[in-house]
Amino acid sequence: MQIVCLDLEGVLVPEIWIEFAARTGIPELKRTTRDEPNYDTLMTYRLSILREHKLGLPDIQKVIAEMGPMAGARDFLDQLREAYQVVILSDTFYEFAHPLMRQLGWPTLFCHSLEADTDGTLVNYHLRMADQKREAVKRFKELKFKVVAAGDSYNDTAMLGEAHGGILFHPPENVIREFPQYPVVLNYDALRSEIDRAFARAA
Repeated sequence: MQIVCLDLEGVLVPEIWIEFAARTGIPELKRTTRDEPNYDTLMTYRLSILREHKLGLPDIQKVIAEMGPMAGARDFLDQLREAYQVVILSDTFYEFAHPLMRQLGWPTLFCHSLEADTDGTLVNYHLRMADQKREAVKRFKELKFKVVAAGDSYNDTAMLGEAHGGILFHPPENVIREFPQYPVVLNYDALRSEIDRAFARAA
């Protein structure tokens, strides 16, 4: 009865907004949860930048369709799912994630949703629930699962703290400094080893 909870962007796939910023030449969109821990502040900022540049959901989906998982991510995930149940807990949106989930073999994903008007302009976003990563881990524990979680950003630290074991995967230096209690790994082999060790400690 073991579940691994993984963040998506920065762990299995590149940061969607950073890739979109690079392709559109809009550096303001490079800002992510690694920089801004308040998700509402971040998304309000993003939507305003998109409106300013008259970019909508189809423009972002076109970039995502050309992206793929990080090198080695599919093999890592396939092997991990042979040993553990795996749930991806992400602050991305279903409208973004669909083509990436196909390339990852359709793992279970809990995330949020976007609202667009008839022209494709993004007008709002809808959280599945507040603090959904931590709440999901909490509920898995109530169902008597041992949970190990891994992520890379500020918005992952609540679920890392709630889990029986938390791991930072290739995080930025500011997150490492602020959360020294979590082990840091930089590749998938090290991540798998740390997951196994965390479950052994939680047994």
